[in-house]
Amino acid sequence: MNKPQLPFNELIKSGQPVLVDFYADWCGPCKMMAPTLKQLADRSGDKLKIVKIDIDRSRAAADKFQIRSVPTLILFKDGKIIWRQSGAQPLHKLEADVKPYL
Repeated sequence: MNKPQLPFNELIKSGQPVLVDFYADWCGPCKMMAPTLKQLADRSGDKLKIVKIDIDRSRAAADKFQIRSVPTLILFKDGKIIWRQSGAQPLHKLEADVKPYL
């Protein structure tokens, strides 16, 4: 999992699926998702890029994608949203949800 190095808009336009974790430091469920996302990153290797966006530091991104609750996970490919889910997820469910897009 990485903080984005490319500008956000360029990052999500990649042909590689990009799972964006919109989170907040004060959010308990967001903290619970951190190890799950790490495991997902380890299991998916180069097939999936995972980045974290702090909604308090990136209000423009949070507003653009209408983030109303955290954590919200959005999977992008070629700049388009292909999957979206709010709330903490167990690893097996998250993995099953994103696998068809990898």
